[in-house]
Amino acid sequence: MTFGRFAPSPTSDLHLGNLRTALLSWLFARDAGLGYLLRIEDLDQQRVASAPHVAEHQVRDLAALGLDWDGEVVRQSDRFDLYRDASAGLETYECYCTRREIAEASRAPHGSYRPYPGTCARLTIAERAERRRTRPAAIRVRARDAVMSVADLHAGQVSGRVDDFVLFRADGTPAYNLAVVVDDGLQGVSQVCRGADLLDSSPRQAWLASRLGFQVPQYIHVGLAVNQSGDRLAKRDGAVTLGELSSRGVGVGEVFQTLRGSAGLPAAGSPTGLLRAVAGTDWWQTPAIWQPWVVVPEL
Repeated sequence: MTFGRFAPSPTSDLHLGNLRTALLSWLFARDAGLGYLLRIEDLDQQRVASAPHVAEHQVRDLAALGLDWDGEVVRQSDRFDLYRDASAGLETYECYCTRREIAEASRAPHGSYRPYPGTCARLTIAERAERRRTRPAAIRVRARDAVMSVADLHAGQVSGRVDDFVLFRADGTPAYNLAVVVDDGLQGVSQVCRGADLLDSSPRQAWLASRLGFQVPQYIHVGLAVNQSGDRLAKRDGAVTLGELSSRGVGVGEVFQTLRGSAGLPAAGSPTGLLRAVAGTDWWQTPAIWQPWVVVPEL
């Protein structure tokens, strides 16, 4: 059996945009006859420690919305050995660059991501030894200017150059791109539905999946929830979590209807009812699924 999945980072409670993506990812997976997994992406233990119990809140809110999943909830913090083992055969090198140095050296920023210009790939043995004495090294994969194409349900064929991205941070923590690819591969994830802001990372992750011998999943990138200024929705935009809305007298049923309506989906009283309502239809052709959703906090 193969799966779709939802994989939040437990640094803050899920807001309406997160919940909308979760609902759509669940609907895409269940309508395709796939299983559905929930994974907590808690690699950054420092940030997780500053937001205790958030993962439990996220699981609670997803269940309250009416979503279900197969098996136990997986946490990335329990899987570090798997990431190290999976990456052992990759061609890598040490990198001593700071974020500032990368930002200054990169000429082609892609949104918030700046492709690595390859500075440390060309260091001599002596230069590496010198830098190693003063700064801990991150580990980068050597991609050799690979180009990878992926198929997205809405965007179609998307191609991108694969830079030498980080596999392990300087403190030894596995990086997101490595962990998510290994998890999806080992867990049998064949469908990845997530926000449109992650579309540009898909060629990089698909390339790594192929290098590690995993199936490249089908990608589905849905529209983001944004505030009235057009910026990606955040908690600072007002009452946008289930807990905050509940304190204002807004029930989870009303939240579900708001999420369903935001994607232009047919009337239903619950996710299970929505699944029945879309069965056998081309519901994914609804334009609202792919467009940004402007959230007004006062539901």
